[in-house]
Amino acid sequence: MGAMTHDRTYQATLATEADTDALAAKLAPLLEPGDVVLLSGDLGAGKTRFVQGVARALGVAGEVSSPTFNILLTYDDGRLPLNHFDLYRLDAAQELEDVGYWEALEGDGASFVEWGEKFPSEAPDDYLDVHIAVDPAGVRTLTATAQGGPRSAQLLTDWLA
Repeated sequence: MGAMTHDRTYQATLATEADTDALAAKLAPLLEPGDVVLLSGDLGAGKTRFVQGVARALGVAGEVSSPTFNILLTYDDGRLPLNHFDLYRLDAAQELEDVGYWEALEGDGASFVEWGEKFPSEAPDDYLDVHIAVDPAGVRTLTATAQGGPRSAQLLTDWLA
């Protein structure tokens, strides 16, 4: 499905939603408290679908939907808490404080942040950057890059081993 392009980047072609679910499910058992994944891509690229795949594999029973209007939804019924942010509607980095962004990222769960690229100066020190692009035929390309410290590099290596 994919290949490591160098030691800190991985690329995969996701031809179907099942491919997205499978790749997301492979990441879930590796997640630890404090892990952060920033998700980028156009509207409809599959960012929420990816988080849904992770959530199911973590054991989240309820429906996982995009937190576009809530900004943050937290699911506590899986193996570890899952924080799901959508920063699309935020206009300024100062608003991150209002939604409990840093408390969640530093808490006891794993955090997935859609549209995290909107505030590059607010990126955590160590995170996975996951970008999903869609071609005109609907085929998705996922590019995952370890950013910052050693945890993201280890997570990327273990995920895609």
